[in-house]
Amino acid sequence: MKALLPILGIVGLLVTAEWSAASGSSAKFGRSEEFIATAMRLRDDAISQAQPQVVVNGGVRSSFNRYPWKRNIVTTVFWIGERPTANNPTPNHKSSWDANWVRNFGGYDNPDPGERANFIPKRFVPRENPFYVALPYNDTTRGTTKPEASKVIPWFKQAFVRPGQSVLKGRWVAIRRGNRIAYAQWEDCGPFRTDHYQYVFGHERPRPNLNQGAGLDVSPAVRDYLGIGTKDVCDWKFVEARDVPYGPWSKHGENNTFVLQRRGSDLFAADRNNAYGAKK
Repeated sequence: MKALLPILGIVGLLVTAEWSAASGSSAKFGRSEEFIATAMRLRDDAISQAQPQVVVNGGVRSSFNRYPWKRNIVTTVFWIGERPTANNPTPNHKSSWDANWVRNFGGYDNPDPGERANFIPKRFVPRENPFYVALPYNDTTRGTTKPEASKVIPWFKQAFVRPGQSVLKGRWVAIRRGNRIAYAQWEDCGPFRTDHYQYVFGHERPRPNLNQGAGLDVSPAVRDYLGIGTKDVCDWKFVEARDVPYGPWSKHGENNTFVLQRRGSDLFAADRNNAYGAKK
């Protein structure tokens, strides 16, 4: 029964979207092609999560091992609202996929440890997942999808909606340092490059840059969870949403798979209770 909850949650989202469209209300979950497509992808993930999983190596599901670890990658820290510096010439008030990143996040993701608590800024609760990363590839450019994207991105066929809409944004990544693993969502492109798919999806190493060949940027939340410095060495890999365990990365954000599933479950339960009450 527990495995069915994500499915019920997505069904709840779809039911609510359809009801909002039919009633013409201004409810938060209005119907749009993009929302329906996103909900359907999440539904598919939930359905696959409900299928029997092969368990190996002390409880790790076999699909966790679908993608290989990128090992010993120089890792740097970046944050939403970061100003440009000599070694980071691109300001982070916007991302590769969000022109209003600071506003949509809810404010400046202050990296100062004294201004943070429980992996989020003290001054506000973020509206997007504070566990985020950047990798040096962007699948879109000038409003369209890059020609190589369909060939190099493993999940392109399942995730593609329309030209110009990224299939990378929000993808889950595992980051490992020592015996700790953090999970985060891919929300920006970098460091330095946006074209190195041979590294992101292939076997190449990151190319030389001003930060000693850094190939991964992580948010202050990831930094704090893993206990890394401004520049460190980590391993990382892609993971399916169904293989991400609960943790501090599952608590916040309108873009967060866990939050969407919880909200969908609540909506489905409310719709079910209302329908039951009406029958009585």
